Amino acid sequence: MLIPWMKLATDTTMLAAEAQLVIWTRLSQAAMGQGSPTENLLMVTEKITAFTEAAAIIAAGGSAHKVVKGYRKKVRANAKRLRR
Repeated sequence: MLIPWMKLATDTTMLAAEAQLVIWTRLSQAAMGQGSPTENLLMVTEKITAFTEAAAIIAAGGSAHKVVKGYRKKVRANAKRLRR
């Protein structure tokens, strides 16, 4: 019983750290004039899409862990894309 909660806590902590990296990267790029209107639009639309997907998972009886795993996948993809 304790192991699933520990896994969720670990994944949630990792999500927070990865999200901070993406936020820092985007803000740094914007401060250096390297941001783009497309990136700004993507920043907003991806949050709406992620929320909708998370709500659908929960409504279908999915777990919080599944939601966090989905968010982490998207955040890692953003970090990888922004590093290019």
